[in-house]
Amino acid sequence: MRADGAVQVEDTVRATLRDVLGLSEARVAAFDEQTPLFGALPELDSMAVAGLLTELEDRLGILIEDDDIDGETLETFGALTRFANAKALQ
Repeated sequence: MRADGAVQVEDTVRATLRDVLGLSEARVAAFDEQTPLFGALPELDSMAVAGLLTELEDRLGILIEDDDIDGETLETFGALTRFANAKALQ
């Protein structure tokens, strides 16, 4: 996953948010770098976070350790996408 890897990761993050949180495709397509997530999306509660991270692991073939996640990881769509890129494209 190198050349178009970042695009693939972003698409995967969007699809995972859509599927796990039950969001519409149009709503998730409108997310940009600054779109707030945790605390702003009522669908993204603490239980949904666990499901979201597990699904990202499966879809991206990555391992997310508990200490990989901090308050900023899920703050915005951009932060989550950068995190996923760092894990998937390392």
